[in-house]
Amino acid sequence: MITGIIVIALLVIVVMWFISTQRELVKLEELCKNALSQIEVQLNSRWDALLNLTGAAREMASRECDTIIKTIEARRPSGVKTAADVNASQSGFAEVMSRLMVVTESYPEIKSHPLYQSLMNDINGYEDKVRMSRMVYNDSATKLNRYVRQLPSSIIASMLHFEVMEYIKIDDEKKRDAPNLFPNQNPPTGMSSVASR
Repeated sequence: MITGIIVIALLVIVVMWFISTQRELVKLEELCKNALSQIEVQLNSRWDALLNLTGAAREMASRECDTIIKTIEARRPSGVKTAADVNASQSGFAEVMSRLMVVTESYPEIKSHPLYQSLMNDINGYEDKVRMSRMVYNDSATKLNRYVRQLPSSIIASMLHFEVMEYIKIDDEKKRDAPNLFPNQNPPTGMSSVASR
């Protein structure tokens, strides 16, 4: 009789633990998906602002800007479902933005136009939001990945096919190519953390 009660109590504990772990895994996975969705919204807004910026510059450099607009339409992601999609969008955006900057260097009057300056501020604002959303996603992915990889929750994660989430990374090659503004000293406090986002 006592053995039966102990077995039933252990079974109840195991079932409750299983349910609790499954619920936590679902919650963490949903947080990651939500963070990716937020990134997608910000990336789309940023691509829209870049398209508007190129359209504003088109008045003075129509041929060059027409080419950039075609590139934007080709490079703009149709959906962001994974960290790899975010990384690809970031790379494409940086490439198109650098092409636009070459055009604006050739036509200085574009830079002085108030609409251009306003749209550049919009792009910078969206970039800040993307950066914050990336941080939220990576934090959420870290929490989920711990659950998926650590015992005993990894047993449930494996049974229910939860997988480790990929992190969103910055392009190390482009980071290495960035000029060092502090060649003889370490960057001021806070600068290194900003550069690593």
